[in-house]
Amino acid sequence: MKTIKFLMIIGVVSFTFYSFTTLVQDKWVVPEKYVNMKNPTNPKEDLDIGKSLYDKHCKSCHGKEGYGDGPKAAEMKGDLGDFSSEEFHKQTDGELFYKTTFGKDDMPEYTKKIPSDEDRWLVVNYMRTLKE
Repeated sequence: MKTIKFLMIIGVVSFTFYSFTTLVQDKWVVPEKYVNMKNPTNPKEDLDIGKSLYDKHCKSCHGKEGYGDGPKAAEMKGDLGDFSSEEFHKQTDGELFYKTTFGKDDMPEYTKKIPSDEDRWLVVNYMRTLKE
């Protein structure tokens, strides 16, 4: 009986530590340089270009309206986010630019698929329009 209780306690403690490390690993840390980076584009201009690039490169995972429900979403391991959420919109443009540029885990880097910095900024501007 003591062995079962001991094993249960070890199991609970192990699960707690595992859960904590998983949460820490999932945090996407953006370098300060990018957090404070200013968007050099006008967020009201060229939204059609941003939308076109989003449709081509992002929609398959993030979905038409940015809910993270695109056709490839089920294949992804991480949280794809919800671009309409308040949490998403609290991020700076620089943070979104960094994430779009360099990627992490299932999110690919887009420096080759969208080589122009300006075009990636236009995608950020378009993602900003995906509010509820």
